[in-house]
Parts: sequence; C-alpha cells; structure tokens
Amino acid sequence: MTPFTTLTAVAAPLLRDNVDTDAIIPSREMKSTARTGLAEGLFAAWRYRSPDSRAPDPGFVLNQPDFAAAQILVGGANFGCGSSREHAVWALAEYGFRAVIAPGFAPIFFGNCIRNGIVPVVLSPDAVTQIAEAAPGPVTVDLRALRVSLADGTGWDFALEAEARTMLLEGVDAIDLTLKQHALISAFHDRDRMARPWIYLDEAAR
Repeated sequence: MTPFTTLTAVAAPLLRDNVDTDAIIPSREMKSTARTGLAEGLFAAWRYRSPDSRAPDPGFVLNQPDFAAAQILVGGANFGCGSSREHAVWALAEYGFRAVIAPGFAPIFFGNCIRNGIVPVVLSPDAVTQIAEAAPGPVTVDLRALRVSLADGTGWDFALEAEARTMLLEGVDAIDLTLKQHALISAFHDRDRMARPWIYLDEAAR
C-alpha cells in the first residue's frame, strides 16, 4: 500500500445516505477476482446513462469537470453498507480516491478502507455538509494530526484507532504489522519451547 500522511485535493460531494457496496461497484462490473480493472465500473449505475453505452451522465458528480481529479469523496451516513465485498474499496482506490469523509461507515467497509490505503474519516453531519458546500475547493486530510481542514482554515479533528492509523501512515497491512514484532514472537517461542517441549513435534521426536 502507498503510505498516507497528508493529502490536499479536490473533494467530490456525494451526499447520499446508505450508499451500499452494490452502488459503489455493481455486481455486473465485477468480472474478475483481481483488484484491478474495477475503476471503470465505479458507481456505474450513476455514472453512465446505461451500462451498455457507457455514455456519461453529466448530472453525476464525478462526470463534472470540477471533480475530474477528485481524490477525496464526501459521502452521507452509513457509507459502504450492504455486502462485505472488498471490490468496492478496490474500485475507489483504483479510481484514485485516497480518503472518504462521511458521518459514518458500515464497519466492514471501514476496515476494508484501512486495509487498502484509503483513510475513512468520520465527522459530524454538519462538518460533512460544510466540506461538501466548499467543493470544489481543496480539502486537506492530515493523518498525522488527525485533522481535516478547508482552504480558509476551518478544520475538524477526527479519531482513528492507533493500529489503523499506523497501517495507513506506514502503508502496511495486518501481516506486516505482525512481522514487525518478529523479535518478540521469537523470544516468546524460545521461552515456550523450554517450558513446554512436549508440544513441539521436533522436541517430542528426540
């Protein structure tokens, strides 16, 4: 994963509550199990006039020139609800989004964001509305300071669990985090082998 520290970018407002994973990446757009090839299908039912023609719907926010380079998505309550499909986050990441700001997320989607390098920021509904109303002005998501701010200096602090913050800052997954404790794990293993040799097959064979 690409480490995330601070990002200043255009934020695209999509203030709809209960945006589910099938809206983010419809099932018909999931043509492989790979993490790539999904960006074209992102919000396909809303981005295109029809799935077959792929003619852009000019009314959808991501088709508007001001938001063509958006890297931050501003969503409504319970963003990412529905199924647990990780493809939804893969599609957002491949499209170029690095952060999603919303009043709340579905828990599995929230975890999938962290595992795939997207910062899920929970702010109050009023703060989310202010950020959306400031669009397409730049928004800064500072993960080190745990703060979101607008160009005029208005800002809001947000919370993120320490392990999740570390994963995003360092661009590592849960396995990488565990391997960072290799010395402690080895020390425990050595002590345990001395204390309980009978549970280790190689010791029992001696």
